[in-house]
Amino acid sequence: MNADRRPLRIAIIAGEESGDLLGADLIEALSRMSGANVELMGVGGRGLIAHGLDSIFDAQEIALMGISAIVRDLPRLIRRIGQTAKAIADAEPDCLITIDSPEFSLRVAKKVRALAPSIPIIHYVCPSVWAWRPGRAPAMRPHVDEVLCLLPFEPAELERLGGPTGTFVGHRLASEPNILAAAQAHLSGAAKASDGQRSLLLLPGSRRGEVSRLLQPFGETVRHLHDAGHDFRVVMPTVPHVSSMIEAAVKDWPQKPEIILDHERKWQAFAEADAALACSGTVSLELALARVPTILCYKTDFAARALIPLITVWSAALPNLIAGWPVVPEHFNQYIRPSYLARQVTTLWDEKPARAAQMSGFQEIADALATERPSGEIAAQVVLRHIARAA
Repeated sequence: MNADRRPLRIAIIAGEESGDLLGADLIEALSRMSGANVELMGVGGRGLIAHGLDSIFDAQEIALMGISAIVRDLPRLIRRIGQTAKAIADAEPDCLITIDSPEFSLRVAKKVRALAPSIPIIHYVCPSVWAWRPGRAPAMRPHVDEVLCLLPFEPAELERLGGPTGTFVGHRLASEPNILAAAQAHLSGAAKASDGQRSLLLLPGSRRGEVSRLLQPFGETVRHLHDAGHDFRVVMPTVPHVSSMIEAAVKDWPQKPEIILDHERKWQAFAEADAALACSGTVSLELALARVPTILCYKTDFAARALIPLITVWSAALPNLIAGWPVVPEHFNQYIRPSYLARQVTTLWDEKPARAAQMSGFQEIADALATERPSGEIAAQVVLRHIARAA
């Protein structure tokens, strides 16, 4: 680190847990590649706070999911958008990086561009314009200079739809050491328990709404497996802000889960898991790359359910979209049937065709996401290019 070099002043917005991790990875790469100290301002969670961010407000305020949640909190969100944009424009950072949470972060980007047009703006994680509301792509163009894409097909989709330039940076998960270690454990056979007991990972999400809607069917699935006489343990990695909700919900389950908050223990659980039942989202990609056979579920809120006919993409699962075929099964809303889920779990616990097909698909996904350099470094190079251009 060059102490005489002017620090990089970066404004950053990351509302989701997954976005916060992407941001922390990017900041580490920026610091390493630039040789300068990185000074942060904006909104973020644990990962970015560990890198020195003094968040303008609690990032959980913008970790919303569902149309009804956004409508309910709209007045507060509007205030936060204005507050955040003004703070960033007044600070005159070298660059603004917005990460995911498009309903919030892209509105901040638009206001910042109006208040301080010289600040480069990079958006990390392409909005799913290829799945629904394609008009969002050209709408981003006036106030987003470049989009850092996690999926290999997204830059071409942005170009097709008239959006900003997109760059495929890969996904940090593809080179995450803990995931690679878990994958090796599964591929080598070291993950199998010597006593024959199966391990089931339950991952009901990181947002309160997701967790509240999935805990009941997940618990009923565990009950079906228990009543069928299966010898198994349940492990549930989660995050602090929903842990108390989970603890209260599982107290009457016939098979008590081991609730994990420790990050290292989470990856150990991935390495030991025989199957997973998970909320559709970023964790589905973690599981695929770790080679954990998976079943995905998602329950929308009432308002979002009315918008389902507008969705044009064939799958909501990242592993399926990357592979181009249905690697992992998906269950939505009223089709989440615990007795069916329990039977699917048993097909993944054993060396049956369903498990073999997933393992083959997981290798295709890993190959598709492979990049010559870590994703954080590719993303950092794009950011540094825009900073140099604006200087």
